[in-house]
Amino acid sequence: MENLDLSSNNKNFLNKNTDRVLLQNIARKAMISRGLVPDFPDAEISELNEISLPAACNPEKAKDMRDLLWCSVDNADSLDLDQLTFAELLEGNKVRILVAIADVDALVESKSNIDHHASQNTASVYTVARIFPMLPEKLSTNLTSLCLDSDRCAVVVEMVLGDDGKVQQSDVYQAIVRNHAKLQYASLAVWLEGNGTIPSEIAKVEGLAENIKLQDQMAQKMKALRHEQGALEFETIEAIPIFDGDTLSEMKVEQNNRAKDLIEDFMIAANGTTARYLTGKKFPSLRRVVRIPKQWNRIVELASGHGFSLPVEADSKSLSGYLKFFKQNDPLHFIDMSISVLKLLGSGEYVVDMPGIIPPGHFGLAVKDYAHSTAPNRRYPDLVTQRLLKSAIAGNSIPYSTEQMEQIAQHCTLKEDDVKKVERQVEKSANAILMKSKIGDKFEAIVSGASPKGTWIRLFHSHVEGKLVKGFNGLKVGQKLTVLLTHINVELGFIDFERVQ
Repeated sequence: MENLDLSSNNKNFLNKNTDRVLLQNIARKAMISRGLVPDFPDAEISELNEISLPAACNPEKAKDMRDLLWCSVDNADSLDLDQLTFAELLEGNKVRILVAIADVDALVESKSNIDHHASQNTASVYTVARIFPMLPEKLSTNLTSLCLDSDRCAVVVEMVLGDDGKVQQSDVYQAIVRNHAKLQYASLAVWLEGNGTIPSEIAKVEGLAENIKLQDQMAQKMKALRHEQGALEFETIEAIPIFDGDTLSEMKVEQNNRAKDLIEDFMIAANGTTARYLTGKKFPSLRRVVRIPKQWNRIVELASGHGFSLPVEADSKSLSGYLKFFKQNDPLHFIDMSISVLKLLGSGEYVVDMPGIIPPGHFGLAVKDYAHSTAPNRRYPDLVTQRLLKSAIAGNSIPYSTEQMEQIAQHCTLKEDDVKKVERQVEKSANAILMKSKIGDKFEAIVSGASPKGTWIRLFHSHVEGKLVKGFNGLKVGQKLTVLLTHINVELGFIDFERVQ
């Protein structure tokens, strides 16, 4: 593909391609450039053709839990359903929370061709114009998905919560489950927040409304407890592409909501439970960690600039207090501050936790025990964790050597970075398409990143991010400035600005 420099005379090239096709081509090229595999190889397709039915659950190993009021909550167009949830009120104001996780391992065997491909990319890649699934869609959106009104094998994480939202007891076991309602974040959130009527998917299932209200009540308590312990609450940008036919018309920013919080809180609790379960069985685990931030001094500077004092030593409770303070005093710019702090915290990584060794923990969640386990259709570490869990449940030997797990952890950390870069690059290309008519315009912005590789800024109103190519000396993350849009390159996702003095 030729270099699409819109400041020159290449606009005619774009006219020959729809925005959707152009972005799909950019996405595929970005995948390959990052060492990711965009297409499923013949050996995998051949293996896939031998799979025609969902896995059959062993009644001696799996509890029959199909009659419980299980439901899924996801985006409107999501078909790769990894989790179902259910709540049950117990005596003494205790509540049993159940999270059923799709048993992907039942059809995707370790060392199979399908497993090999999944281990290469390590995750589904969600770009603006195309999704590159980790597993073939025949599996991830059907045979290994917790589809509506379908019996499926699952690994269930059971947690008994006290009235304060704290997990008092927990267990992990295999079960057969059935999804009774496929719910959407948007419509569920409107109802939970009291701004709309009950979704029809809930109303037609007797008792489901009360069950979801109980789930929401406990999720709110779990969230409050996490924040008391120092968990950080950010507000980030999730931009959804809106196409008018094949023409990109908008990148619509979606805010967090009550339904997303419900699932997030349940998944955090389930991921902590699975980590502790494996430790209790003297099994190693793949932990998701975010270490103590190396750029804490810059976070301290940011807070000081807004009248808030943070300690010299990194402390998640203090940082949580600052984020609450900022949100109360400057809610319009909280997204930008959130993004600035997130970048200064640094990336997460996967590490192997061995029994008897204290894990590094997750600074952002303020927890010591955390493993990715709830999305095996979309993330390879979750599939590895599922195999560990099933072996531990059955009393079998550990399915991976320590050396294998170390290699998986390192590879998944590296590939996660590649996946994020591909997704960001295609989103930047989409924003470049939308910004191409605004070259020469001025914008108010904030510095979102500063390193030897360059200085990046984010616009306040459209939340588009670009590089500051002139006037960046001495700028630090979090500083506000006025910029001029000077240059765009759609293929590379470049949106360049100059500082206006």
